[in-house]
Amino acid sequence: MAVPMKNGGMNPIRVVFYVILSGITTGVGAFFGGLIGSISQAIIALCLAFAAGAMIYVVSGELTPEANKLYSGRMTAIGNICGLLLGIIALNIT
Repeated sequence: MAVPMKNGGMNPIRVVFYVILSGITTGVGAFFGGLIGSISQAIIALCLAFAAGAMIYVVSGELTPEANKLYSGRMTAIGNICGLLLGIIALNIT
């Protein structure tokens, strides 16, 4: 997280501030997740579904178009398909 900000010319003090801020929010989120997670299995499933949707949004909206810009050809599509198949296999193993 810090390397792109530093390479972008951001002030090092500001970089440290943002890294600490993201660490604090991660800890607070983990704390509340622990509290909420002990309530019911349905809430855990809802939170995991929300997190999975957020990851799919980031991958399809940001990472895949960026990969298509960097690499021409079919490698990004093949990589996405292989990742999807590995995920399906992993779900069926457990």
